Amino acid sequence: MKVVSVNIGEKKAIDYKGRIVETGIFKFPVDELLLGEEDVVNDAVVDRKYHGGIDQAVYAYSEYHYEYWKKLYPNLDWRFGMFGENLTISNLEETNIKVGNTYKLGEAIIQVSKSRQPCMKLGLVFGTQKVVKQFWNSTKCGVYFKVLQRGKVKACDELILIKENKNSPTIAEVYETKKEK
Repeated sequence: MKVVSVNIGEKKAIDYKGRIVETGIFKFPVDELLLGEEDVVNDAVVDRKYHGGIDQAVYAYSEYHYEYWKKLYPNLDWRFGMFGENLTISNLEETNIKVGNTYKLGEAIIQVSKSRQPCMKLGLVFGTQKVVKQFWNSTKCGVYFKVLQRGKVKACDELILIKENKNSPTIAEVYETKKEK
């Protein structure tokens, strides 16, 4: 698995149904990232209750999931970072990634911590809230990592497994247990 794009966002205010919503979900590619202990340095983390922190320091999404979503939303201006991910990674597959797996990535060491639970802010990017339900009804949730060793990451860096947590559930299995009823 290789990094295809590294992405950050700036704090943005959006008018949603007559109220102002602040978000950092609108990410864009940059040359490199510095992964910090609780977030990506210079990435806007607006709502610390649900984003950032030790177990959600960096969010990764699969490059290959983009094709699925492009078929559903062909008229969007597609670019990496659309899902609010800091890392767009080739071949990242939630059905194969286990909670607790540890990887070397660039200068950093990261550990799989949890699946993403989408919120209405994803709907702001897509221009419709129906994408949130579609996201929940897939296993294409992406992966949150905790940062065990700070470091720089750039496109083309390889995600190298250094410790597999064989007895843990996969991210897809964890995500299935959290789906909306």
